[in-house]
Amino acid sequence: MPMLLLSALLGLTAPADTVPKRIALFPLPLVYYTPETRLAYGAAATATVRFRRDADFPAARPSQFTFGVAYTQNKQLLVYLPFQLFYDHNNYYAYGELGYYRYNYYFYGLGENEVPRELYGVNFPRVRLNAFRRIMPALRQGKLYAGLRYQYEDYDVTTTVPDGQLASGAVPGGQGSRLLGSGLGLFFDSRDNVFFPGKGVVADISGLVRNAAAGAGPTGQTTYSDRYTADVSSYHTLHKKAILAMNYYASYTVGTAPFNAISLLGGTRRMRGYYEGRYRDQNAALLQTELRVAAYRRLGAVVFGSVGVLGNGQTALRLGQPKGAYGAGLRFTVNRRDHLNLRVDYGFGKESSGLYLTIGEAF
Repeated sequence: MPMLLLSALLGLTAPADTVPKRIALFPLPLVYYTPETRLAYGAAATATVRFRRDADFPAARPSQFTFGVAYTQNKQLLVYLPFQLFYDHNNYYAYGELGYYRYNYYFYGLGENEVPRELYGVNFPRVRLNAFRRIMPALRQGKLYAGLRYQYEDYDVTTTVPDGQLASGAVPGGQGSRLLGSGLGLFFDSRDNVFFPGKGVVADISGLVRNAAAGAGPTGQTTYSDRYTADVSSYHTLHKKAILAMNYYASYTVGTAPFNAISLLGGTRRMRGYYEGRYRDQNAALLQTELRVAAYRRLGAVVFGSVGVLGNGQTALRLGQPKGAYGAGLRFTVNRRDHLNLRVDYGFGKESSGLYLTIGEAF
């Protein structure tokens, strides 16, 4: 989501880089401004954790938890806890998000049918859980996991633009919906570092079947959909101070899903430079690349670009109507041991741009 975000980091001179610790904590006070929120303020804290059970296992991967709270002049509230967890010599892996949001977003229409942007209000709790167990332990080139996925989101649309698309009932879930779904997943990981890989591949394959969305139909009935996604990233060391990262993403929806649960492009992770959800449709495919260069001590720089396409039930992907974005950014390493970075990016789209500040890489 494009925003002007100012931040100051506290406690970054703690000796976590030189003295091994099982927990490293980084508090992050936040002040930012957007047209939707006006002035917003809050705090976040990111912790990297190594469990006691893995104390005798040097190859144990660090877990990460981030907790944040923000409040705005428009009386909006955001409370969120994303996490990723490695446990028992990397034999178990879990990630997801717990959160509650009282917020405003812009809606730009579905597919290529753009509409004048509509500002709508929404309250929703969100639960996303993914739990995996390592399989095929003899695999030498990486770690392969299989497991279960679960999602829940009660999307209560509180305000819409009068006579707009959402208010008309023509958009599935435009007046609110309650989404519940589960499915299976595969996860493959051969990265040499979780937070800042220099080589390897990570692939996250998901199939959520028979997702029920209560209230998403035009008369408030329950609709059902399946969603299949593949999120694959590869990392290539070009020089001791230069890394090329590439991300390939595809999302395919079958059935009728609420507009907030279909494929989208834009935001802090996919196609920076566009508002999150600037483009929505049943299907989407995206290719993005990023060149990451070490500059001086903890400071690094990146340039990035992306191209994406949308599709639906009639045309799986409209390859003749691509969308592109590009940009550049800076990195500051807040935890040298795990190479966890503070990320500052500025992205440009065809008709928009955005500043992004967060912890961790886009992919």
